[in-house]
Amino acid sequence: MPSRRTVRGLFAALVLLSAATLVGGYVQAERTNDQVTGDPGVEQAFRSGDRSPVVAPRSNVTVVATDSNAFVTDENDAPRAQAELVAFAPDGSIHYYENRHTRYWDVDPISGTDATVEFVYADHLDASECGGDSVCTRNGVERVNLTTGERTDVFSRITPGKHSTRWHDVDRVDDERLLVADIARDRVFVANTTTGLTEWEWDAQSDFDVASGGPFPDDWTHLNDVEHVEIDGRDAVMVSLRNHDQVAFVDFERGLLENWTLGSDGDHDTLYEQHNPDYIPPEHGGPAVLVADSENSRIVEYQRANGSWERSWTWSDRRMQWARDADRLPNGHTLVTDSNGDRVFEIDTDGEIVWSATVGFPYESERLGTGDESAGGESAAPLGLSSRSPDLDDASVSDRLVAALPPKVVNGISYLLPRWVGALEGLAALVLLLSLPSWGLVEYRRSARTIELGSPIRFGRK
Repeated sequence: MPSRRTVRGLFAALVLLSAATLVGGYVQAERTNDQVTGDPGVEQAFRSGDRSPVVAPRSNVTVVATDSNAFVTDENDAPRAQAELVAFAPDGSIHYYENRHTRYWDVDPISGTDATVEFVYADHLDASECGGDSVCTRNGVERVNLTTGERTDVFSRITPGKHSTRWHDVDRVDDERLLVADIARDRVFVANTTTGLTEWEWDAQSDFDVASGGPFPDDWTHLNDVEHVEIDGRDAVMVSLRNHDQVAFVDFERGLLENWTLGSDGDHDTLYEQHNPDYIPPEHGGPAVLVADSENSRIVEYQRANGSWERSWTWSDRRMQWARDADRLPNGHTLVTDSNGDRVFEIDTDGEIVWSATVGFPYESERLGTGDESAGGESAAPLGLSSRSPDLDDASVSDRLVAALPPKVVNGISYLLPRWVGALEGLAALVLLLSLPSWGLVEYRRSARTIELGSPIRFGRK
């Protein structure tokens, strides 16, 4: 049996090495904030009202809706408790900022305007506002002019609870009608904002077994995105069923178009809990679907050919973690929203990052003047885009450890921990958490002292 001194030395070495790894990771992240964790100065500017440029200039306004904020919170708030809607001006300054809602999701430009957008929000309500329930959520659509601040309530409904009931996307059909992705009830419906009536709906249970996807009824489909599209000259809706790893197409009259479905339940090579798919029509080189393949931490595009979907383009780098939006711009560039990477960035047709903005936990972004989402952009095929995957040739130990872990594990850890904690720092934290109580237990067992619980507590010797 090793001596007490040897055991103490071993535990002391583990604790010191783990602590040094954590401190070193934090210091290194602070020194290279713009490359590793992003510059929290952007978030500080949101709070201070500083309107000097905080990101690089870019043509037109870039609007970002955040699920919540990973950098700076109010004094008594927990991490990621602050959600934001922000617009960066062409010169890189903050053109518009608000944080009045619990969460911000989809944001769309209003056709025929220069600076007006509609966005989807969620507000958590307390028991007094929920008819006796402990918590409920108001899901709504609001319109705001980013220059004047003039705002209009468009439509809202209350759902029970808050997790997996918040609407993530609404798509405008015409001046009076909205297409709503209803996560709470696993359906898509068309709401008339003038009459308040539901004019059409598709319930996922009409075509999918409840034994598939996620846990039923708590979070079965996680239906997180809808888009009004035209398939073979007929009105249809593209639906993202996140927990089914599928993008489905539903004709307003004929129902589910089974031979158009992209992906299948559990086929994680194709899609893995995706977000915000964008349809690119035939006139722009499609049919194609550009989608944030979230759990695979990549952007992927599928081209439809000979009645099936074929992967035509992928993009990822070492920093990307749980991307949740990608828009193809008219110039062939792609605007990407990387949630756990805390950034929104633009890549050119060569796959190089040409613009980036650090924002805490963003959900979706839009470049005004380019159409709604990928409406103005072409598919990868006619553009001749080359795929890119993370280069690990000169990767750090931490990056190599991340690459070796299952994507869901990496994304789960990065969601919970600060952005500067990589695989190496996470391992060090785990070792530290295990070493300290183990050391204490060993010391206690080797000690000549005992603790007897009684009234009062008595200390004795063997």
